[in-house]
Amino acid sequence: MNRVDRDMLACIEAKRDGQELTSRELAAFVRDFTAGRCPDYQAAALLMAIYFQGLSRRETHALTQAMLASGVRADLSDVAGPKIGKHSTGGVGDKVSLLTGPMAAACGVVVPKLSGRGLGHTGGTLDKLEAIPGLRTDLSLRRFARVLGATGLCFAGQTADIAPADKKLYALRDVTGTVAHAGLIAASIMSKKLAENLDGLVLDVKAGRGAFMPDAAGATELARAMADIGARAGVRVTALVTAMDEPLGARVGNALEVEEALALLRGEEPPGCADLQAVCGAVAGAMLVLGGRAATPGEGAARALATLRDGSALARFLAMAEAQGADMATLREARRLGRAPRSHVLRAERDGVVAGVDALAVGRGCVRLGAGRLVKNAPIDPLCGVILRKKTGDRAASGEPLAEIRYSEPAQLEAALPILGTAWDIRMPEDGAPVPGPPPSPVLATISST
Repeated sequence: MNRVDRDMLACIEAKRDGQELTSRELAAFVRDFTAGRCPDYQAAALLMAIYFQGLSRRETHALTQAMLASGVRADLSDVAGPKIGKHSTGGVGDKVSLLTGPMAAACGVVVPKLSGRGLGHTGGTLDKLEAIPGLRTDLSLRRFARVLGATGLCFAGQTADIAPADKKLYALRDVTGTVAHAGLIAASIMSKKLAENLDGLVLDVKAGRGAFMPDAAGATELARAMADIGARAGVRVTALVTAMDEPLGARVGNALEVEEALALLRGEEPPGCADLQAVCGAVAGAMLVLGGRAATPGEGAARALATLRDGSALARFLAMAEAQGADMATLREARRLGRAPRSHVLRAERDGVVAGVDALAVGRGCVRLGAGRLVKNAPIDPLCGVILRKKTGDRAASGEPLAEIRYSEPAQLEAALPILGTAWDIRMPEDGAPVPGPPPSPVLATISST
């Protein structure tokens, strides 16, 4: 039998037995499932077969293209300049997009950014931006292109007509235990990024306790899968695998993270942000290389970081925010976007050196405070979160503050405190275990499609 002619049952059986599916078969599956012609039980069976048998690089690319074809693509033909996207797989305290977008745009790269919301312990870019009064992210693709053309930068939510097959498939994966598969994750992410009609894409693939991929090997596999999809689609991709064992920067929570990003954009150097600046320099530097604005990643990082000192990145961010309806008085004159009504200081219980801050515990604690969500579209409290006062390598005396916890209701603190209290690992040399210094470069690996 011609493999192109296999029906859905035969495709399920073939993948169950470890065979490859053709591009036409995968396209037919995506098309029929999106249209409601393929029942959930058969789609779930195929997803489970894929989960156990895997996808070849060719199959992953074909699945991505089928999901991309289920919707529309952004028309950015009237926007001049190299269009370089950026995507993160999500982490705790990850406000990198808020910084790298303006940094790259200030260096002449156009940065289209269709973003998502946070789910679980990882924050979403849209949630952070919407902590700014008045700022709108629910833009049509036409307005998205207009803002992009005017400011070189635009953050907006993914519209319903971009890769609708992905949304429907993800909902099924979420309830069938088939989310954590590198090929399916890669196809999901890249189907939406390719819809942006990019000239190049930089991926920040997190690895560690606070990441979706807890180990570097899994994160590297995912990075390679996405870089391969980009290469097959004719889009240059650079993927950076970055550490996410400890929260990035010193603030976790939507308004708190915006405040930290704004401080850096103003040229300040808030404590606890060396890792954040290092990741931002690496990501923005890679964006400049793909956009032809730097010859090497090192040159790109230096140029991008200089925009924090000369004010040009801040100017780009403010122009974008104004074009998207933000209350500019808040951004230009106020240092605070608002403050949660209550706070609690978490203190060290012994003398020692911080050997680590568990990003997963901090992220889960922030969800209990109301800064994150466990169910899609659930409301969040933008003012809640945690300010880290001690990070890895810092000395802490007994009773000294480790963190300040911002919250609204006593029940939130009661739920979060047992989790947050486990996050700081404080040791002394006499404990018999080595006491680490500040971690090395947070960039663990670089993978390129070119």
